[in-house]
Amino acid sequence: MLDVLIKNALICDGTGGQPYSADIGVSGSKIAVIADSINLNAELTIEADGLIAAPGFIDVHSHSEFSLTTHPEADSKLLQGVTTEINGNCGFSAAPIYNDAQQQLEKEFLHHRVQRRWQTFKEYNKVLSEAKPAINFATLTGQGNIRGSVLGYENKEAASGDIEKMAALLRDSVADGSIGLSTGLIYSPGVFSTNDELIGLIRRAGVAPLIYATHMRSESDALIESIEDTIEVGRQTGIKIHLSHLKTAGKQNWHKIDAVINLIEKAVSEGIRVTCDRYPYTASQTSLDTALPAWTYEGGDEAELARLNNPTELKRIKAETAAFRENDSYWKGVLVSSVKTEKNRHLEGMSIADAASAVRAKPIDFAIGLLIEERLAVDAIFFSMNEDNLRRILSLPMCMVGSDSSVRPIAGHNGNGSNGQSGKPHPRGFGSFPRYLSKYVLSEGLMSLPEAIRKITGLPAETFGLKDRGVLRENAYADITLFNENTIRDTSEYASPWSAPEGIEYVFVNGRLAVKDGTLTATRVGMVL
Repeated sequence: MLDVLIKNALICDGTGGQPYSADIGVSGSKIAVIADSINLNAELTIEADGLIAAPGFIDVHSHSEFSLTTHPEADSKLLQGVTTEINGNCGFSAAPIYNDAQQQLEKEFLHHRVQRRWQTFKEYNKVLSEAKPAINFATLTGQGNIRGSVLGYENKEAASGDIEKMAALLRDSVADGSIGLSTGLIYSPGVFSTNDELIGLIRRAGVAPLIYATHMRSESDALIESIEDTIEVGRQTGIKIHLSHLKTAGKQNWHKIDAVINLIEKAVSEGIRVTCDRYPYTASQTSLDTALPAWTYEGGDEAELARLNNPTELKRIKAETAAFRENDSYWKGVLVSSVKTEKNRHLEGMSIADAASAVRAKPIDFAIGLLIEERLAVDAIFFSMNEDNLRRILSLPMCMVGSDSSVRPIAGHNGNGSNGQSGKPHPRGFGSFPRYLSKYVLSEGLMSLPEAIRKITGLPAETFGLKDRGVLRENAYADITLFNENTIRDTSEYASPWSAPEGIEYVFVNGRLAVKDGTLTATRVGMVL
């Protein structure tokens, strides 16, 4: 007796091999049998004629560590066919949280309405498990958490003793289940770290068998140098290198794509393990204040706000910003995604240039004024990338797909803050995986469907060390996504992002039906991996 029997599916098994028609039998949380024809009774039988069965998609770049505790339904990911997320990216993770990091990260607890507090991954894992998430959760350890816990958010050089303390925190995190290290080298406090510090941290923590994922020091003007620095970390330590949301940002840098690919291929030929991820869009999303010089962030949020309110320092900030940001042309490509106050809610979806023009202000003055009013809680969407370069990056054999987004509740959302969510977030959070498959694979033929499936299932599982995930084979976990290749598509747009994709018909997580006919079933059996 099987729990689930999927009949007559066209299987793309996550290995990149040719699709084949077969039945899939599930017992408990695992795949019990795959065969041409299974003649066993089952509690649930699905006739999958015309549907493709793939392993559940793995989102390799997520930011759900806080949101998943209060929105465990994970609508926005499950409805895309995602069954597992890799979290803790860009130097920011759920733990460890000590000393100055406690004060800095309290805003995350408050923003996501998290009732309980934790310091370690062991404590966090208990909180998340009790929330019963609908998807599987794996996490990296954020170097920003570690540095903030030891050195705070000042621009300080890490002494040998400091690196040893940070290494101890990283070792403890790995003992509690972390699968590697991440950095966010444009954010405080990661921006104050040297390459030697990162190499020393990895060596002393003894985590070379794991993975190092990085939001590099620059994805624009110093892109090449940043990739070289990152590869050097792999060369010096032996750790696997993963380049987060690889891009060539800024029109003046689009021509660097050949050099970027050459650097990666050369490193791989030297035996350095390099992978990357990318979302299938040409705009990014992050905090608005990342448009300002890095020294502006030193010391944390309160110190940054003090600088923005200090006439002398503000003059310097504006001058340095003007030196590397084209004025109107740059700010026309920066859209306000979300704010905290109702007063400025009308700005969501507007460009900084247009919003500034409406009140006859200079864009930089308007942007800084908005940051002060919102106490830095402004997210923005930055249009800075090239479509041809996006295609070339997605085509790389080592490139996976990451949404760079947290889980969000779509059901019942009316766009004005219901379910604790508001704003106009990047559509990548709602449509990355259907868009990747429908637009770039099925419509444009950027690669074969089996290879595309491998790059969002088997390759991520192998890269991040997720055992018995990412493949459809007997004794693997029954994370399964069934989709219609003729109807799969993303529907989320920048102007109206809160929209579920189409064509994802069934999703199983650990053997249980989580999406049926494109609708959530309310089953929540995700695991902390």
